[in-house]
Amino acid sequence: MFSALDISTSALVAQRTRMNAIASNLANINTPYNEKGEAEPYQPRFVVFQADASVGTNGAAGVKVASVETEQIEPRWKFEPGNPLAQSDGPHKGYVAYPNIDMMTQFTDALEAARSYEANLGALDITKDLAQQTLRIVA
Repeated sequence: MFSALDISTSALVAQRTRMNAIASNLANINTPYNEKGEAEPYQPRFVVFQADASVGTNGAAGVKVASVETEQIEPRWKFEPGNPLAQSDGPHKGYVAYPNIDMMTQFTDALEAARSYEANLGALDITKDLAQQTLRIVA
């Protein structure tokens, strides 16, 4: 019974990490700087999950965050010739590079992560109720 709690807890932690990555992507949707402060657009993050056999028993496994990856995609170019970050030469002369982050995709991912989080909270609640009922029968 306690392994069920551990499995749900591992999923809650994983989904929280996913929500943090999505929140970071949405917060930086118009940021033309990277995290070092250089004039390079923010690159969106995504979380990679992996089964965690150390959590769970009898063939059941938890989940863990394998890594938080940076998506290397072409930036969205916006014509702003007066901007000090505008390209001074080349094919993108007068254009400023912004992150190529699709807001609807991020919102959909956030909704999916929130639903997964809620489902695992429900599983924790059911496991807790089962433990309480078991203790009532034994006592």
